[in-house]
Parts: sequence; C-alpha cells; structure tokens
Amino acid sequence: MFGSQRRSTLELHDDLEDEYWDDEDEEPDRFVNFSLLSHLAVQLRDKVTRGEHVKGNVPYPRAFTGKDIVSTIHTQISRELVENHSGAPNDRRAALQIARSLQSQLMFVEVEWGGRILQDGVEDVYQFLDDEEYGAREALPTSVVTILARCYSPSCGEGPECYAYGCPRKGDSLRKMLPSNMETPSVSTRESWPKTVPPEVLQTLPEREINRQIIIHKLISKEEQYIKDLELVDSVFIQPLRRANPPVITPSEKLEEFIEAVFHNILDVRECNLRLLEFLSVRQREEAPVIKRIGDIILGIATDFRDPYPAYIGNHPLAERRMKEELDNNSNFRLFIEQCSRQQATRPGASGNMRLDLRHFLNRPAEHLQKYPVLLQAICKTTERSNPDLEFLVEAVAVIKNLQGAAQLWTFQSSMGRGVTGKWGWHDLVASDVRPRFSPDEVKRQSIIFEFVKGEMLYVKDLENIVTMYVRPLRNLYPPIVPGERLDRFIKDVFHNFGELCTYHRRLVNILHQMQRDEHPQIKSITAPVLGALLDFREAYLDYIPNYPIAAYRIEEEAERNPRFKEFLESCTRHPDAHRTSMKDFLNCPFTRLLQYVEMLRAILELTPRGHEDLKSIPDLIEMIEGLARETEPGVTSSKQKVQLWTYNANIIFRPGESMDLDLLNESRALIYTGKLYRQPDSSSEASGLNELFCLLFDNYLVITKRREQDGVSKYHIARKPIPLDLLSLLKFTDYPTNRRSSSRNHRSAPSTASASSNSGGQSDNGDPQVIYPLTIHHNGRRHGGSLTFYTDSATHRVEWRQKLDEAIGLRKVVQDANKVFEIETLSTHTFTVPPVTYPLTPSTWNENSITGRVTCSIPFNTPDGRRLVAVGCAEGIWIGFRRDSSSMRRVLHLKSVTQCTMLDDFGLFLVLADKQLFAYHIEALVPTPQSNPSPSAPQTPQKLSGNKEVQFFSVGKSSERTVVIYMRKRGSDSYFHVLEPVLDRIHGGPRATSRFFPRPPKQEWFKHHKEFFLSCDTYDLIFMTSSIAVLSKNGFEIMDLKGSSSTVIPLKDNRLTPLLQRYETCRPIGIFRTHDDGFLLCYSQVGVYVNKKGIPSRSECIVEWEGTAESVAFHAPYVLLFDPRFIEIRHVETGRLSQIVMGQDVRCVWDGRGHSLNTTAMAGTSSEDEMVQEAHVHAVLNHPEPTPQPSGRMRPIVQHVFELIPTIPLYLPGSLSSPSVTYFPQSDSFSPPRSPQLRPSTSYVP
Repeated sequence: MFGSQRRSTLELHDDLEDEYWDDEDEEPDRFVNFSLLSHLAVQLRDKVTRGEHVKGNVPYPRAFTGKDIVSTIHTQISRELVENHSGAPNDRRAALQIARSLQSQLMFVEVEWGGRILQDGVEDVYQFLDDEEYGAREALPTSVVTILARCYSPSCGEGPECYAYGCPRKGDSLRKMLPSNMETPSVSTRESWPKTVPPEVLQTLPEREINRQIIIHKLISKEEQYIKDLELVDSVFIQPLRRANPPVITPSEKLEEFIEAVFHNILDVRECNLRLLEFLSVRQREEAPVIKRIGDIILGIATDFRDPYPAYIGNHPLAERRMKEELDNNSNFRLFIEQCSRQQATRPGASGNMRLDLRHFLNRPAEHLQKYPVLLQAICKTTERSNPDLEFLVEAVAVIKNLQGAAQLWTFQSSMGRGVTGKWGWHDLVASDVRPRFSPDEVKRQSIIFEFVKGEMLYVKDLENIVTMYVRPLRNLYPPIVPGERLDRFIKDVFHNFGELCTYHRRLVNILHQMQRDEHPQIKSITAPVLGALLDFREAYLDYIPNYPIAAYRIEEEAERNPRFKEFLESCTRHPDAHRTSMKDFLNCPFTRLLQYVEMLRAILELTPRGHEDLKSIPDLIEMIEGLARETEPGVTSSKQKVQLWTYNANIIFRPGESMDLDLLNESRALIYTGKLYRQPDSSSEASGLNELFCLLFDNYLVITKRREQDGVSKYHIARKPIPLDLLSLLKFTDYPTNRRSSSRNHRSAPSTASASSNSGGQSDNGDPQVIYPLTIHHNGRRHGGSLTFYTDSATHRVEWRQKLDEAIGLRKVVQDANKVFEIETLSTHTFTVPPVTYPLTPSTWNENSITGRVTCSIPFNTPDGRRLVAVGCAEGIWIGFRRDSSSMRRVLHLKSVTQCTMLDDFGLFLVLADKQLFAYHIEALVPTPQSNPSPSAPQTPQKLSGNKEVQFFSVGKSSERTVVIYMRKRGSDSYFHVLEPVLDRIHGGPRATSRFFPRPPKQEWFKHHKEFFLSCDTYDLIFMTSSIAVLSKNGFEIMDLKGSSSTVIPLKDNRLTPLLQRYETCRPIGIFRTHDDGFLLCYSQVGVYVNKKGIPSRSECIVEWEGTAESVAFHAPYVLLFDPRFIEIRHVETGRLSQIVMGQDVRCVWDGRGHSLNTTAMAGTSSEDEMVQEAHVHAVLNHPEPTPQPSGRMRPIVQHVFELIPTIPLYLPGSLSSPSVTYFPQSDSFSPPRSPQLRPSTSYVP
C-alpha cells in the first residue's frame, strides 16, 4: 500500500538521480548550448516531470518539487560537466545554482508564492508561469551560465594541455565558482508546532491532538537533525580524510580499508533516512498544519532499514576498536580528528561552543534507532482509537523493535565471539515474551545450536589471529625474527595450509550467520551447511592435521636456538586476543574443533524431537567427522616418526673430531627399534662390570649410544661408530645366559646356577635381574669392526632384537635393491682366473694356460669402424673383446705383470705398463680393421717409451689443449716425472726415404719429450686437473703447473685436521675431486677432507670417515666409489653421504674413468642423480667364492668377475619407510608432511 502511494503520489526522481545521460539523448541535445540559460530553460520546461502535488491540503495539478527541477537540470548538464569541466557525475551544485537563477527570473513560482529560496528537496511545490493557470509567457529567462562556459581558446582540446589560465578543462573552475555548501542557512532550532499554526485552527483542536502533533513535529525535527549529523560525518570526516595531503593514513589501500572498517555503510543509512525525511516533508506539506497519518510512512520505510541498520550497528563495536587502534598508533590521525572536531563546532548552526568528536557521530544510528519506539509509542497514546493510523503505528513499533533485535544479532555476529557482546547467549537475544513459546527441550536445543555458531566464530577468529599475531609480524618485522633464508620454509612448515581452513570456515560462518538472520530465534537445522563445509574442507584437514607434529617440532627447535623468537612467542601469548594461548595451542585448534563438532552434534541429537530430519542426518554427519579424524591418524603417526628422527638427529653427539652423516633427515628414513643393551667395557680397569647402552636401530644404521639427560633433554653420545646395515650380520642369539656380576668376559662358559633353569636355547626368562642374555653381531667395517657381543635383560628382549635386526637388514636390502645408485653389468665371467689360496694348485691339478693371473686394469674404447670394445689387462697379458660379451675375449698381447693400460683415441695408440715398462701399440696392430673396410697402413711394431723396469705408474691428460703422457720412475726416495707428447704426423706418417748411407729408414719416434721434473718423496699417482696437475704423494696433494715450477701442498694446516695428524702415517692420498662449491674432496685411504680452492678446510664438519680402507677410488659424477677388498663404498661427492655398498671378495678397481674422457677425474660433475651420465665410467673386478676340492682331487681355479658399474635412476618409495607392519603410504601429495630440514650433523643447526 505504502509503496504504490509513494511512487504515484510523491513522484520522487530516484531513477533520474542515478543515471547521468543516455545515448539516445545525444542527437536531440546536439544544438543545445548549455552556457545559455534560455536553452536550459527550454530543456527544463520540456522534460521536467509534472504531476499532482498536495500542499496545505490543496492539490496542485501539473506541479513539481524543487528536487524535480534540480534532477532534470542535472540530467541535462551531467555530460557537459564531466567532459568539458572535469566535474563529478554526482555533483548537483551546478544544477541547483541554475535552478535558482531560473527561479529568480520567474521561470516558475512556488504555488503559495512563498519567498523561500529553492532547495534540492520536496518541501516546496512549484509550477510554470506559462501554464494554463497563469497564462502564457512570451520571454524566456536570459543569462550566461559562466560555470558551463567553454574555454575561449580555439585550440582547446586539440593538444595535450590548453595554454589558457582559466581553462575549465583543468578541473578547478567548478571548485572556484561553486560554494562547497549550497544549502541556505537554517535556524538552529525549529519553532514549536503550536507557534506555526493559526490560532483559530489551534482553538478547534482537542488537547490530545495538539500533543500528538507536537510529538510528530518533534519526530520530524529530530530526523532533520539526524540527517545533518550524518552529513557532517561525510563532509567533515570522510571526504577530508580522503583528500588530506599529506595523507593521514598510508598507503591508500589501508586508508580505504580503514574507512570501510570505521564508517562502514553509514552513507547507506543516511540515504534511507533521507528518503524517510522526504516522505515526512511531503506528508507535512500535503496535510499541514495537522498531519493525520504518519504510521504508514514509518512502516513502509522500516523495510528499507532492515539491511543497512543491523549491518551498521553490528559493525559498530569493531569500528570503535579499529578507530581506537589508529588513534593509539597514529599521531597524525589524532591531530586530524581534533581539527575536524573543531571545524564542525565552528560551522553555521552549531550549538554554542559544544564540540562533538567522531565517536559521538558514529554512535548516532544506534542511538536514533532506539528513539523510534519511544516516539512512536508516545504518538500511539495520543492517537484516537478510531484513527486508522493507530494500526500502522502499532505495527511500526513492532517492526522497529524487531529491527533492534536484528541489530543485536548482527552485533553478536560481528564480535566473532570476542568482547562483551561475544559472550551473549541465546537467551540474551530472545525477548522475554518470546521465550515461553518454546518447550524446555527446544530452548536447550536452540541454545546448543547457538553455542555451535558461537564456537565456529571463535574458531575462525583464532585462525585469523594466526595471521595477525604470528604470520604477519614474522614477515614484516625488521630485522627479521627468523633469518630471511629460512623464513619461508619455517612459515610453510609451521602454518602449512591453515589459510585454506580459514577460508572454508569463514564461508561456513557466513552461511550460519545468514541462517541466524533468517530464522532466529528458532533455527530448524544446521546439518546441511555443516555437511557442505565438511565435504569442502576434508582434503585440507587431511593435509593440515598430519603436519601438526612437524609444526610443533619446528616451533620448539626455533625457540631453543633463537632467543628473539622465544621472546616473540612470549609476547604473542600476552596479546589480548591470545587469551594466554600458546602458538602450538593455536595450531592445534583444527583437530580440537573436529572433536567439538562431534560432541555438540550429539548434544543436539539428544534434544531433537521425533520426526525431525536431524534424527537421520546427524548420525551420518558424526560418522563422517569421526572417519575424517581416523583418516588423519596414519599421517600423524608418520609425522611423529619423522619428528622423532629429527629429534634424534639433533641430539646425537659424536666424539670430538668425529662426525658422520647418518642421513636421518631423508624423507624415507624410519626408526625401526630402540632399547637398552649392555656390553663389557673395553678397558678392564672399569669396576662397573657392564656399560649400559641405548641403541637406535634405523633402517640404514645401528647407532650405539650412551643416553644422558641435559637440561631436561636426552642427549645421545656415540659409544661406537654407527654400523651400516649393509655391513651388519647376525651371528649368535641363542647362547646361554650369564650372571651380570660375573667378571668373566667369556659368556660361552658353563651356565651359572642362576641360569640353570634356562632351556638349551637360552630363550626363557627366569625372572632373575642378575641374569643377562648375550647376543653377537658382526661389523664388517674397518674401525671398531669384528664381532660385538651385547647383553639384554631378558630372553624376550633378545628375541625382539633378533626380529627387529632381521627386519631392518631385510628392509634395507629391499630398499637398496630398488634404489641402487649403480648396477653391475658383466664384462667377463669365466675368462680370467687365479689359483685358489686355500688349496694351492700344482701342475698335476690344473692347466697352465687356464690361469691368467689377477686382473689389474681395463679400458673401453671404440675402433674407427664403430666396434665397441674393452681391453682387460692382467698378470699374463692383454685381452680384448666386445663389451658385455664375455665369450669374445681374446688375448692380443703376451706380456707379464700388466698393471696399467689406456687408449689414446685421437692418435690410435694403446698404452700398456707391463713389468714396469711403458709400451705404445698402434691399435690396428692389436685389433685390425676388417678387409671390407681397410684402414691406412699402421706400424705393427710397438714403441718403448721408458727405460728398463723403472716406471711405477703413468697418467694421460691434457695440458694447454695438448694431450700429454706423464710417467713416473723411481730412484731411491725421489720420484722423477717425464712428460711426453704424442705427435700425430709421426704416428700416421709414411716411412722416410732411404739413402745410400742409410739403406734402412731410421725409426721415427711417436712421442717427443716435453719436459721433466722430480719430487723428493714417494708418490702414488698423478691426476690432471683443469689447468694444473695433482701429484699424490706421501706429503699430501701437491698441486703443480706444468708450465712453471711452483707447487702447493694441500690440505693446509688447520685445527680441524688435528685428528688426522696421527693417522697420516697409515693414510695415503688416493684421489681428488672437484665439488660444486668450487672446492675439492681430498680422498685418503681412510677418510675424505673437504677443502676450498686454496686448500683450506671449507666446512665445519670437513672430515668424512670411510667404512673401509680404500685401496683405490673412482669417480662417476656425482658419486665417489671407494674400493675396499671386501666391498665398494659409494658416496655422494657433495655431502659425503653413504649411498650404496656393493659387497664382494677381493674387490678391485680396474678402471677409474680416466683416459676415456680426459681430465674428468678432478672436474666437477653433476650434483643431481637425474643428470647423471648413463654410460659406465668405472670398471671393477671381484673373485667368485673359492671352490671346494672335488673327489677326484682336481681343483678349479678361482674365476674373476670383471664388470662395469652403470648408473641407474633410483626408485624412491613414497611416504615414511618404516616397519612393514606399520608402513604408511600416503594416497596423495596432500598427505605428505613438508620436507625435512637441512642436514645437521651435530647438535647445533647451521643453515
């Protein structure tokens, strides 16, 4: 009813106000000159909307209001203002000034011929003088509208900028010519209603009606004052805040965020009340002096109040808090507010010297809404029962009160569970006269649903506090609390995907809030939105919850080593929003919230009435939530195991001068078992009898430690060098128990009385604490190797250790087989043999030709016709055959004691060191090219490059882009080096011409002597580097330049190398390899040392201890292969980490990669397994097990297996690799915890 009347009777131009111009109006206005008042007058007369308007109970046809006039003119000139005068589309000041000019020339008149100046409102009604009632008007108003006059420059608009000083396009013409306030000054107080009514009319009204009119008049007066206050907020605070220069709040994004947070939708509230005031003014104009109806207007406008008022009032507590924060932290803002308050106190119409601050104005909407019921109820009391307006007034009071209740609900929702309003319960938001409508069970049910919503709000607030209290300060504080290089990794590991959870739950809170607004005080069911949210955030929880143990570990680790971070945590705990909650408790909220869901849903289910849909849906929902919690358990277990590994890695302490990379931070690493073991002390002087040890069985090492408590933290001090499971074997686990106090070290002696009750296997417990049960294992390593005997407290524990050791060794074998760094590819299986050692062969038991002797060297090469061959040297000569075809091996040279061989591919020469003599053969002489593909004639006779039996070794490489051969001959304790250079023309050139003096051409040498140098010490090898050579000697690694005579011995003296000083007598250098940090790994027979390019140790833990005693070393980037007679030890060159062990008998390296690709040994290779060269760079040989004698007495020789090591692509198993019974394999990437931290070999973490 009210809406139709408002539109038909009042004819407000709401639509005209919002649109600026239409494209179809462009052509009719083409010839309009907006700077001429006569043109605008014609446009106004033709386009203003006319209708019947009532004023003073008198209807006026073809009339219009001041707002109609201004809106019509504004519609016509908007485009002109924007395009040619840099005006704002919504600025109506120019239109109002033009309307007043037309009024002054009597273009239209007020219907009652009042003298008030025209306002942009609906209070006054106007008509044209040339309408029928007043007669025709011949002359139009004439004048020049200077504010719309265009620039006088004819070239304006053609260039980038007009030269005219007063060009309107420069944007300041309107500001200079239009006043900021176009409103006419008004009196500070409106006259009381009786003074505005003629006495004769006042005498006819009863006292009750007079009181009613006074109250109505007061309501309109308060509405006018309220509108002025809201306009002051915009003109005195918001607009100056945006225009302030320099800015009060920076950056601009923060300024807009502050305006939105503090002022929120106060301008929307103003627009609603402006419409109400217009409706009241129209009604007052129509029915003056006695207003008969007002309830219909209030009731109709209350529907417009329904959204902006609750939203504003609900946000008001947050606005006050945000403004207080800015006032406390921003002195410029405090000064700005003070100046604005003084400005509004001196404005025209301000009451006396009263100065109101911004808080007063921000509280006006809530205060004004509370006054409506009071005034309306007062009007009701003075309204006659027969007046139809009474019914509207009563209903309006109820609607306004409901609006206040909605505002309370919005206030509660915006609090997000914090503050006084956040503690409200369902009873606080339900009127006392409404509560009796619900049964006691329904009251409890609604209260629980309300608490569910409140708990969700608190949960979301906690998630948002993680950003404000932790993430943002960690990123923004300077200097950073966590070092910048670790900050991103730390934030990802600790906070993980909490942002996803916050997004999902904020969405759920918004849905629950809307449900409250629509259904409060009785919500039918919340299962649908909770189910939808559960389906959305399920994957996020499966990713977040398993990460919590890792997050907790990261926090504890950082707090332990970073005092600033520890102080930061303490300060965050004291934060008002933290409520003394620690950072770890904040991060554990998601898991706690899942448990709360189950508890609250069960409580709702118990109070749900029969026939309700929740009786079926809530149990299904509970089952889904519990299932989600169960699905996170394997991930949590996996993360706990990972954290346990990190904890052990941080607290394992090696002896001074010793360190070892146990690879405990590997993603696939697992802890198999831990427990106490006992062992006899190494020194008989100790009186304690047995030492208690704490053993850690990982899936790669058995670590034997002594556990000690230090500041409440368990530290694990290494008692013996950790044993790789690849080198561990189990010997005896069934020996008889022995007495703990027995001083005898031989546990195999006759069982004591205390152990007599044990069975023959010694596997039953007798309950005697003095009885211990021995177990024996064997370590196949160099240091602390051999058989090791330990003791357990019971036979049960011994059985457990046996099972776990078997499991770990088997699991290690499976993993290593699946993740081999190198695989063995056979080159020869039965060609090369040696006589057995245990049963010496005699000529009667073996064939002399069947023994080839020890294989000592090999080299792969390609012939010019593309054949892929391999040469193998041994004690009885050189064999050549096709690669990976054992049956093709044929002896091509009958030489004794071959120790080295190599191939010079560019020259077609094959070099052999046999019986300490160096020979060079043309490859065509050894492997002739088939007749179908003949090659140039090649010399068949070899050349001897050295003297008689004096060469110890030789090496081939490049120096200054030239291929050279360097061999060493020994004289006493001195080492003499000869540098030879092959000459291609001599090798492939034809024979020289004969003469009568020399009937036979002289022999042409293939090599020319380049230079000679010597070292006065024993040397073992020579390695070519990029621009120098490294001579491996008793003194270390001597770096020399072939062009000069200077040399440097590395490593240089350093305190970190002190533990090696006593071992230099037994350690000899065997190789040098470049690393990617522009340093070197110096390989000795027992250890490796990392140095920089100057020879200075480059790392805090610069020494790597080998498992065996390496007799030789090879390099296939990025791995170093160390050859112990019992196994091949493969380690990563960058980290020294043990990657693989290849077991064997009498294992030897026969080709280390040199000669095939010159200078590769000391040059840096790739550091990634994915970039490894797949071609073999290393050859090796091992003996098959020694055969047993046959009944006939004949013995077979020992076969030597020659093979090459080919790199493989490792197959990394997913998830945490633990015991098969508890192995957890994640189903997707979201289950896997974050990456492990950087390697930390000691107790302190060095990034």
